[in-house]
This record gives sequence, C-alpha cells and structure tokens, in this order.
Amino acid sequence: MKSPILPADVFFTPFEGSANDYPLPDKFTFPFGNNPHPLSVRAAEMLQLHLENQRDWQHNFGLSNEPGNVIGKMFGVLVVETETNEVGYLAAFSGKLAGGNHHAKFVPPIFDGVTKGGFLNAGMTELSRINEEIKTLVENKGEDQEIQLRDLKVLRKKHSVSLQNKIFDQYHFLNQTGDRRSLREIFADAAYKNPPAGAGECAAPKLLQYAFRHKMKPLALAEFWWGLSPKSDFWKHGQFYPACREKCAPILAHMLEGIAMEAEPISEI
Repeated sequence: MKSPILPADVFFTPFEGSANDYPLPDKFTFPFGNNPHPLSVRAAEMLQLHLENQRDWQHNFGLSNEPGNVIGKMFGVLVVETETNEVGYLAAFSGKLAGGNHHAKFVPPIFDGVTKGGFLNAGMTELSRINEEIKTLVENKGEDQEIQLRDLKVLRKKHSVSLQNKIFDQYHFLNQTGDRRSLREIFADAAYKNPPAGAGECAAPKLLQYAFRHKMKPLALAEFWWGLSPKSDFWKHGQFYPACREKCAPILAHMLEGIAMEAEPISEI
C-alpha cells in the first residue's frame, strides 16, 4: 500500500518576510560543521515553536516529567528556494517520531518500512518465528536436536542478512542533476563497504531527497537535538549538531555533488 502523494507545498513553510532580514547564503552549509546560517537558525526557531505547541501527536521528549521511556530526537531544517523564488524551509526528524514516519509539517521518509502489508513486516514475523523455534529447542535441548538447532541458526542468519539487504535496496538517493544511486552502491565506495543500520533515516538525506524531487534549491542545512537524552550527556536539548559522518557522509557526498559548498572549518579538519 503506497502512501498518498501530497502536493509539493504541503511540507514547505515560507518565512513570511523574515528571510528579508538575512542575506541568502552564497554557498551551501558544510553539513559536518556546527555553524548554522542565520536563516537555518530562524527556521529551527520556527520549528521548535511548532514542537512546543502542536497537539497532533505525542512523543515523550522528557521535557514535561511524563512517565515512560524518554526518547530525545534529532530534527533537521533545510532552507530552500522554490521554482517561483519563494524562500522557506523543510523539516524532518531522524528515524521515527511518535512511533510513525508520517506527520504534518515533516517530509516523508525515503522508504517507509512500517507500511502495512509490506515485505518488512512479513520478514520480521518470519524472523520472530525462527527465534521462537530456536528458543523452544534450547529449552528442550537433546542430542538429537543439535543438528536441527544448528540449521535453524544458519537459516536465521541468512534470513536476517537477506532482509537487511532488501531494506537497503529500497533506498535510492537523488542529487541536483537527478542522478539516483542505491544505498549499497553508495557505500560500496566507502571505507566500511556495508551500510550501517539506520543509514538513510537521518534528517539530512530526507530533506535533500524531498527538495530535489520537488525542484527546490537547497540553501542551508541545520540539525538540532530536542528533548533529553537517556543514553549520553553529549546530546543537549535545543543545541545544534553536525550531520553524523558514519551514516550520512557517503550519502551526502552523492546528494550534494556539484553544489557549491562552504569550506570545511579548520576546527573540523
């Protein structure tokens, strides 16, 4: 079941005159630095105001003493110029938000793995079945079950690798020329060859993909953390952070090919 195709402007938020307070950037933001353009900061402030006031979904960012697991989230904003020369921004979140991939104001994922009836749900169901069968054999282990147990573990590994590769093959990334490359093609040239888990789910690739699909010109990018972090003191609420290198560097190298970009800051080299 495919997601409905929405008009291109559904996810575009104009600055409504505030962009005139700042000159447009001459070059695109260096994505692995931490010096956002003033327009990106303005876009982030507008998005943060939306996060504070929206009532369409609930997500426990840990900011209001809600019970349950606290899950801070990385958000991204991409300042863009439309074909009609209107300047505004697109917004995205990393991974899922409030248990889903689709929310008003945020661009859709490059691949929606939780679509009902999709291969991923069927693949995970089969993986769970194999795991349960292994668990049962381990609990009732006998000498005559050793071969069966070994065969099931081999089957589980093959199934898991096959499913992961099938997921990777659903991700295809555009650049400004319309050149499309798959995730595995992109990472074949990277030092670690295989894509890491979650590659393609970060905010920056989602934003650029939507911009290129809808003929918008990317001008500046910024990402910020929203909420508390249950795992690391590194992530601070409301602070800006660079794009992650492990998952995003090879992808962004393809997506930003040919785009004039700011030089890498000396402190980042």
